[in-house]
Amino acid sequence: MKNKIFLASLLPAGLALLSSCGGAGQKEKPNVVFIISDDLGIGDLSCYGATKVHTPNIDRLASQGAQFMNTYSSSSVSTPSRFCLLTGKYPWRQDNTGIAPGNAGMVIDTAVYTMADLFKECGYATAAIGKWHLGLGGAEGPDWNGEITPSPHDIGFDHYFVIPATVDRVPCVYVEDNYVVNADASDPIYVDYGRKVGDWPTGKEHPELLTLHPSHGHDNTIINGISRIGYMTGGKRALWKDEDIADTITSKARQFIIANKDNPFFLYMGTQDVHVPRIPHPRFAGKSGLGARGDVILQLDWTVGEIMNTLDSLGLAENTIFVFTSDNGPVLDDGYRDCAVEMLNGHTPSGIYRGGKYSIYEAGTRIPFIVRWPSGIRAGTRQENMFSHVDFFPTMAAIAGVSLPQHAAPDGRPYPDVLMGKDVPGCEYVIQQSMYGTLAVIEGVWKYIEPSNAPEIQRETNTELGSYKGGALFNIQDDPGERVNLVESYPEIARRLAGRLAASRSGEWRGEYK
Repeated sequence: MKNKIFLASLLPAGLALLSSCGGAGQKEKPNVVFIISDDLGIGDLSCYGATKVHTPNIDRLASQGAQFMNTYSSSSVSTPSRFCLLTGKYPWRQDNTGIAPGNAGMVIDTAVYTMADLFKECGYATAAIGKWHLGLGGAEGPDWNGEITPSPHDIGFDHYFVIPATVDRVPCVYVEDNYVVNADASDPIYVDYGRKVGDWPTGKEHPELLTLHPSHGHDNTIINGISRIGYMTGGKRALWKDEDIADTITSKARQFIIANKDNPFFLYMGTQDVHVPRIPHPRFAGKSGLGARGDVILQLDWTVGEIMNTLDSLGLAENTIFVFTSDNGPVLDDGYRDCAVEMLNGHTPSGIYRGGKYSIYEAGTRIPFIVRWPSGIRAGTRQENMFSHVDFFPTMAAIAGVSLPQHAAPDGRPYPDVLMGKDVPGCEYVIQQSMYGTLAVIEGVWKYIEPSNAPEIQRETNTELGSYKGGALFNIQDDPGERVNLVESYPEIARRLAGRLAASRSGEWRGEYK
């Protein structure tokens, strides 16, 4: 059973304008909109220095709030990153937090106290819209033809409308409040990740049917002319149209905001952009000059602008904490021949950093992070101090003025003043994880990567992973590109940081998780 009882109210100093969870009237509580994009690099936005693609809406969000320059996700891939954000628990503490297949059961145990639980208990309406990728249903996975349970309802969300996994994985359907949208009992859905089901053609068998060809993998069941990961049959009426996904989830998010304009709400929105397959709506196709990947960056910027405009039109922007971020770093060729590499035109998705999605190098987990809250954050703030996704949940609890139940957010630490853009010390340290499980720790200017037998390069995506059999040490202030390994020059620093990782692994942290 979850501990559903909050302890004494602890309103942080300097945040007296907020009411606590059990305090003043509902309208004084700030709304919270959290948008997490997919595979977006820190160099993909013009407010972070991009010159080949322009993101005016996200730039406006940054200019009206705080833009963070040293914020990290916990993992360089999707499922573990999102798990950590909602639970405040490092994903490597749990066995089932790899990249989840489309038919995975719930990754977050229903007994775990989540960020959505926090807001729900504070009287907020809560919703998850868009990409989920944290599993649905029990250990055997979801029943696509009946009620899907457990679900986001069981971890604090009143309402959800989600893409079950990623847009390159089957099933290519939406799930809303425990049921597949537009399901047809006469055309049942079957999904398998080990063998072919039904007679729908695959990309491997029938490449002549494809409108977008795979570059590696992604050659299973064809949906909308695109072969995916995994096998599916049935549910033709329920299939999404790839070019309409951004419009659909943006509309659902706007509907939730409008329906709850008179009450505090928490919206967790995951975009499918800029993940493969990159299929922009015709409004954006060919508009960036950088190919499909650039076009869906424009589409992502439009999505953010639509949510901003909705808040503005309802008079809610002033007292809404609006967060925009990414789950991990960028990748170019991630399985489809969409000319992302060929049409870069000088664009640098990773900015000045090395690596990208899947990697333990900086570009794998150093992500864009922007927070706007006119009632609490000075416009135009630039936050240089370190912050991490793992700390967001307890930081929101501190801003709400409440204590978390015992064992909730076990790895997170509250940094409300950092989130408010104040010039105070940030995180003492940050732990990162690569796709292959390699860990790194950053403390001050130093970054230590533990010894690893993982490959040095992921060949399919041409991503440098950051694998060192003897470990690595970088001064990321002087060497942000992580080119000079100083592990032999500063062995005492390497030993100290290795000890910090070992202590985290052994349970010498903020209380055992049970």
